[in-house]
Amino acid sequence: MQNRMKHFQLTKEEIDALLERAAIGRFGTVRGDGYPYVTAMHFVYYNETIYMHGLPKGLKIDNVKANPKVCFEVDELLGLQPGEGAACDTEAIYNSVVVIGTAHILEDISSKREVLNRLVEKYTPQFAGKELPENMVKGTAVIELQIKECTGKYHK
Repeated sequence: MQNRMKHFQLTKEEIDALLERAAIGRFGTVRGDGYPYVTAMHFVYYNETIYMHGLPKGLKIDNVKANPKVCFEVDELLGLQPGEGAACDTEAIYNSVVVIGTAHILEDISSKREVLNRLVEKYTPQFAGKELPENMVKGTAVIELQIKECTGKYHK
C-alpha cells in the first residue's frame, strides 16, 4: 500500500456513501489483446455490489465474458487548495474509491428488473415505481460486479 494511502484512507462508511452518491463510475476491463479498456458508466451500489447497465453487445460485454477480472473507480473533486509558491504546489481536495472484483452478465429477468428499477430510482426518480416494459428488461445487459477488494482515499 502506498505510504500516503496508509494515512488518508476512507472508512467503510465513507466508501459506501461515495459509492451511493457518485453519478458516474469508470469501469475497467481487459481487451482480448491484453490492453485495458475503461468506460464511464452509470451504476448503482446495492447490497454491497456494483451494477451497471447498457447495450447487450459491445466491447465491454465481450471483455467481461472473456475475462471477468475488472476494476471500477469513482471520485469526487471537492476543490483545489492553491499553492503559495507555484502552480505545482496546488493540491486537489478529493475522495476516491477503487474496486477490484469479478463481473458477469445477469441473465435472471427478475434480478435484472430489480437492478434496473434501482437505476431508475437513482437517475430518474420521477419514473420510479412504474413498470419497466418486458422487452426493455430483456434487451438490456446488466453487469454485476462482485467486490473482492475496495479501497478509498481522500485528501483534504
